[in-house]
Amino acid sequence: MTEAPTAPAPIEAALRGLCPRCGAPGLFANFLRFADRCGSCGLDYRDFNVGDGAAAFLILIVGGLVSLLAILVELKWSPPLVVHLLLWIPLTIVLTIVLLRVAKGLLLVLEYRNAAREGRIVKHD
Repeated sequence: MTEAPTAPAPIEAALRGLCPRCGAPGLFANFLRFADRCGSCGLDYRDFNVGDGAAAFLILIVGGLVSLLAILVELKWSPPLVVHLLLWIPLTIVLTIVLLRVAKGLLLVLEYRNAAREGRIVKHD
């Protein structure tokens, strides 16, 4: 008798791009776009709506981190403005793009795990 595949931990699935149901690789079709479905168990990823949630989280997290680092560098060394531009703009872009994949994967996995769906208004008769 074969055992059902075990679902990976949410952070592992997000980091490695694993299916939230069976743990098979292939959550993403390319760097930031989800595949249509899992090649192993057939879970349809199109049913999930991650939307802009990942980007909103990253704006706050990366923006806060880079701002804090820029303030610390300014207070400690007082470099010219061009140094700030050369440091923080590329760092912000790289962190956002790299973390966007993980954040999108994590939101999809958590949506699957918690059976989250869009809110519905129930009409009472």
